[in-house]
Amino acid sequence: MESLQAVTDPPVIPGMPAPEHAEVARIFQAHHALVLRAAYRITGSATDAEDVLQTVFLRLVRRSSDAPAMENVEAYLRRSAVNAALDLVRGRRETRNVALEPYEAQLPATAAAPDRQHEQREMRELVRRAITRLAPRAAEIFTLHYFEGHANPEIARMLDLSTASVAVTLHRARTRLQEEIRSLMGEAQ
Repeated sequence: MESLQAVTDPPVIPGMPAPEHAEVARIFQAHHALVLRAAYRITGSATDAEDVLQTVFLRLVRRSSDAPAMENVEAYLRRSAVNAALDLVRGRRETRNVALEPYEAQLPATAAAPDRQHEQREMRELVRRAITRLAPRAAEIFTLHYFEGHANPEIARMLDLSTASVAVTLHRARTRLQEEIRSLMGEAQ
């Protein structure tokens, strides 16, 4: 995760007017870590998360000046990060081997036997692949709840949804993930 922490300089956009550049720089400084975390939770790769960060902020810079104002910048960026990460992972589905070994130190420590650790790595990969098959909103809510540890009311506030909507989406996402994992396990055999 060292490289994730190193990305703290705002983007330099040649030809962009100073006031707009200052605003993008301010947004970048305030929210780049959020974008990286959201992307990393989906991709499982620091390099891919940095690519998503770049994509999200390039899209922000390229937004039309007559585009509607963002009411909730944090929600917009989180959603953009999840969508860009899902696009990236889906685009690489044919070459789906995402090495988790370099990040094992950040994952929960286990005293399990090597075969159990291998099973856990395989299950994490299956979950990642299954998440890419969810609708973006469902993937975002699932990630916020299960990977980032946010409670349903907190997610509802972040995404301007009702708590009931979050709960229903989580239930449906879990059900869909179970089906997807069974399907993926069947493909692997």
